[in-house]
Amino acid sequence: MPTVLEFKLPDLGEGLTEAVIVRWLVQVGEVVSVDQPVVEVETAKALVDVPCPYGGVVTARFGEEGAELPVGAPLMTVAVAPTPESAAEPASAGASGNVLVGYGTAAPAARRRRVRPVSVPTAAPASGPAGTATDAPTTPAPPAASAPPAAAGARTGAGGPVPVISPLVRRLARQHGLDLGELAGSGPDGLILRSDVESVIGKAPTTAEGCTANGTVGASEPAAGSASEPSRVGTAAGERIALRGVRGAVADKMARSRTEIPDATCWVDADATELMAARTAMNASAGPKVSVLALLARICVAALDKYPELNSTVDTAAREVVRLPSVHLGFAAQTDRGLVVPVVRDAHTRSVDSLAAELARLTEVSRGGKLTPAELTGGTFTLNNYGVFGVDGSTPIINHPEAAMLGVGRIVPRPWVHEGELAVRHVVQLSLTFDHRVCDGGTAGGFLRYVADCVERPAVLLRTL
Repeated sequence: MPTVLEFKLPDLGEGLTEAVIVRWLVQVGEVVSVDQPVVEVETAKALVDVPCPYGGVVTARFGEEGAELPVGAPLMTVAVAPTPESAAEPASAGASGNVLVGYGTAAPAARRRRVRPVSVPTAAPASGPAGTATDAPTTPAPPAASAPPAAAGARTGAGGPVPVISPLVRRLARQHGLDLGELAGSGPDGLILRSDVESVIGKAPTTAEGCTANGTVGASEPAAGSASEPSRVGTAAGERIALRGVRGAVADKMARSRTEIPDATCWVDADATELMAARTAMNASAGPKVSVLALLARICVAALDKYPELNSTVDTAAREVVRLPSVHLGFAAQTDRGLVVPVVRDAHTRSVDSLAAELARLTEVSRGGKLTPAELTGGTFTLNNYGVFGVDGSTPIINHPEAAMLGVGRIVPRPWVHEGELAVRHVVQLSLTFDHRVCDGGTAGGFLRYVADCVERPAVLLRTL
């Protein structure tokens, strides 16, 4: 008899506690191989293809597209054919070469065996509520190896065990004085999801269909049409838009930044005419084209070399400023999924051409929503080119836990006094928002003045290389 293994939503790293199902990549009855991507999910960081650590036949899928599942909730079940080694080894041993938190790593290569999937009759998908098995064969399938993990992370409430896994859900309920024992969960086996708690907090109105008496969303609520769009709940007072996924992560980070960081901003106008001329000359020769953003990135790196105080972070517990040895340069990018900040690793080791190539690659990947968590974390300084929105200035919020952000407005022709005469020049406003704990205004002003000097006279940069 084949063994049916349950594949649960793994810990995708970076402290993420939930994910939204964007697109299923396999159907019930389909044969999958070890480490084959089976579902595309959206986390608070990026879109991620989740590989299955088992090889066999898909017997059930859990959750519709658009449903939000907590880490540890079942994703799918796979029927795996028995092998001579399986009687002496755990079912997951040697299953996957990928590191999925909660599934371990592969066994040594000598012990790995190819799994031959068994044949399971297929059937049309059966519709079901978010978080329940939405696809299953009509013919009897072998029993699941384990029940859904709702009870594994359960807490005991007034009415008995409370099916809740996510620590984020427990914290959210605790912060708002909610008794989880009184909530009806909309997840598998009554699992209480974040949306259940938020619906009570927001006092969403009860409708004739899709809500329980206490205001929690019931199983008949339709799943969101697209995970890339925020969930919307209409109310008599207006429209409610759930902050989740990337938008939720950005909101949390901005709130934390403004709460913890005593920021200040200084700005200066600069004549960028010579910088634009230098870019034109560079792009006139053969080779890859250089963007204005790449030139500004190179200037940032040089300025941080002169003023390392701004390439740092604050350890609040130790009450210490930590100056970082490497520059991992983030840059703000607006996408259909919201604001993201891809990171150019080791920017201090890159030439202008290398910076231009990496900026272009990350921009393209971000537009497709395929940035990995590693490409969205670990930044030490952020370059924010809000001039692309047609604005001149801004006082941006620092990307916590960084210490500073350089803002760049639009570059436009303006009247300017040049060499004692009034002329039309290409002028840009530069701003620096910085954590006042890491330095005083003199350091911040020196950094910004150096950046402006390099913009006005790019040859200044050559003297520092």
